Amino acid sequence: VQLQASGGGLVQAGGSPRLSCAASGSISSINAMGWFRQTPGKQRELVAIIASTGRENYADSVKGRFTVSRDNAKNTVYLQMNSLKPEDTAVYYCRVVGLGIDYWGQGTLVTVSS
Repeated sequence: VQLQASGGGLVQAGGSPRLSCAASGSISSINAMGWFRQTPGKQRELVAIIASTGRENYADSVKGRFTVSRDNAKNTVYLQMNSLKPEDTAVYYCRVVGLGIDYWGQGTLVTVSS
């Protein structure tokens, strides 16, 4: 199973990029799909996650600015980021969890310039 993330890069504060992460390979059952982020010297933290039921969960720091969504037919999870702030600068990792599976993407760097 491979997770391919895309959409990162250099963005100005206030920008609205969208991250995508597509899972490919032998995937039998996906439950949750989501995004985490990490900055140097800090632990990886949850950004947003969406369950197979459609229930969403967000870190307090991104509530109202980020939206997570998924396309089950494409095994793809998205993260729409709005009103970006310099403190959102991080490597963003996608994650897919299901029955007997727990995979991470390779990470995509998002740098927010002020």
